[in-house]
Amino acid sequence: MPLLVLYNPICGDKTAKSFVEGHVLPLLRHHSKQVDHVVETTSVGHAAVAVTEFCAANLDALITVLVASGDGTLHEIINARTLPKIHFVLVPCGTANALYSSLFPPPIDKVNYRLQSLLSYIEGGATLPLSMAVTVMSAPADKAQPDVIAVAAVVVSTSLHASILRDSECLREEYPGVQRFKMAAQKNSTRWYDGHVKLFPSSSTGVIQIYDSATQSFIVHPGSTVDDPIVNVGGPFSYFLSTVNVDRLEPSFRITPLARMIPSSGNTCEIIIVRPLRDPAISQDSPEERTAFAQKLWTILGEAYQDGSHINLRYNHYGEVVTEGNGPAVVEYVRCGGWEWIPDEVDEGAHLICSDGAIWNLLPGGRAVCSATTQDSAGFAIYG
Repeated sequence: MPLLVLYNPICGDKTAKSFVEGHVLPLLRHHSKQVDHVVETTSVGHAAVAVTEFCAANLDALITVLVASGDGTLHEIINARTLPKIHFVLVPCGTANALYSSLFPPPIDKVNYRLQSLLSYIEGGATLPLSMAVTVMSAPADKAQPDVIAVAAVVVSTSLHASILRDSECLREEYPGVQRFKMAAQKNSTRWYDGHVKLFPSSSTGVIQIYDSATQSFIVHPGSTVDDPIVNVGGPFSYFLSTVNVDRLEPSFRITPLARMIPSSGNTCEIIIVRPLRDPAISQDSPEERTAFAQKLWTILGEAYQDGSHINLRYNHYGEVVTEGNGPAVVEYVRCGGWEWIPDEVDEGAHLICSDGAIWNLLPGGRAVCSATTQDSAGFAIYG
C-alpha cells in the first residue's frame, strides 16, 4: 500500500514540518512503515497536484496519504476530480482542525493527541468513509457561464460564517490561532443576510427532519410531507451553516452536536439556521434591531462552546434567550439531503459561499445547490 506523507508548513501555528520530522516519520520508521514520498507544499493547489501525481505513479494500488495540515489542504485534495479511492491519515496542524477534532475530541496531551489517526493506521485499524457535500454554484441564465463545483468534507455555509472565513484570512499572519475568527465575527455581527432557502429531503427518510428540543429527537418538519417534502425557508438570515462528517468546527465549538449524538442513517447535511425575525422582540429590520440581536447572537454561538447546548435555547415572551419554557426555538436544527441558497440580488453579503474555508461570490441572480453524497467509486476514507 503506497504511502505519501504530505505537510503544509505554513498552516496553523506553522509547526507541521517540525512535527512530521520529529514525531511522524520516526514513528513510521519504528513500526517499519515504508514512506514512498514526502512532500512539503509550497503553494495553493500544490497538495492536489502532488496527490494526483502520486496516484498516477501507483496505478491499481490502494493509496494512503498522510496529511499534516488543516482542513483546507484536505479540501484541495478532494477537489481534484480524477483521484482513485484514497485512505487518509490525518495529523492536525491547522487552526481549527474540524474533521480531526470531531473524530478525536481533544484531551490535554497535545503530542499523543495529534498522532491518533496515525496510530490507527499503524495498528491496521478501520477506516471511516467520508461523506461529501457537493455544491454547484450557478450564474444567472443570461450570463452563459459554466457552473462551478466545490466539494467539501466539513462545512458549506453562507451568511455570518462565510463572512467570518472571508475576513479572517487577512488576519492569518498576525493571528494564526482561532482568535482571528472571533475578530472577524465581531466585524460582521450586526449583518443580516437576505435570501431564500429550499431544503431537500434525503433518500433515507424522504422528508425534511428538524430537531425538537422538547423530545430531544428529530421529528418530521411541519412543512414537509412524503408527497410534498421540499421546505421553503425565507430570510433574513443571521446564520446558515451546513456540515457533513463533523459535529464541531473547532475542538470546543460543537456547532452540529447531533451528528454524533443522534447519528444519521444516510447521507445528510446537518444544518444550523438562525433567523432574527423569529425573535418575538424584533418586529422589523433596522440598525437598532440588528445591534440588539447581535448580543443575542453571541449568546447563541457562545453556547455552542458549551458542548453544543445552543440547540436547546428558546425565546421567552419578551424575546429573551432562555433554556426553559415552550417558546420558539432560537436555532433551527435541520437534517436533510441538501439545500439551495438563493440570495437577494442586491445584498452583496448574501452572495458569499464558503466550502471548507474556500470562498466564492455568487453573481447577482445566481444560486448555490448543496447535496450530501458518498463517492462510491472514488471514495475517501480516514483512519479513525
